[in-house]
Amino acid sequence: MTWVGTAIVAVKTVILLLGSGITYIAYKAYRRTGAPSLRVLGIGFGVITFGALFAGVMHQLLSVSLEMGVLINSILVAIGFAIIMYSLYLERG
Repeated sequence: MTWVGTAIVAVKTVILLLGSGITYIAYKAYRRTGAPSLRVLGIGFGVITFGALFAGVMHQLLSVSLEMGVLINSILVAIGFAIIMYSLYLERG
């Protein structure tokens, strides 16, 4: 594994830890308040975090090309951001 591969694994691990923390905090806030927007917010961050994990696993363990891994990650990040945007729209209503 080159230094770039090692760096990708390290950064994906940090993303997994931070994303999981944000998702957990949003879930706890939802459970405390019952606000649907917080539930949807947690789902959005969960999708983004899953995208980083899934793309990394696909690349490292299943030999998917780096370009395909980036595409998979980008699609899931876009979906996650759309969900987060929707959660903010719910808060307005």
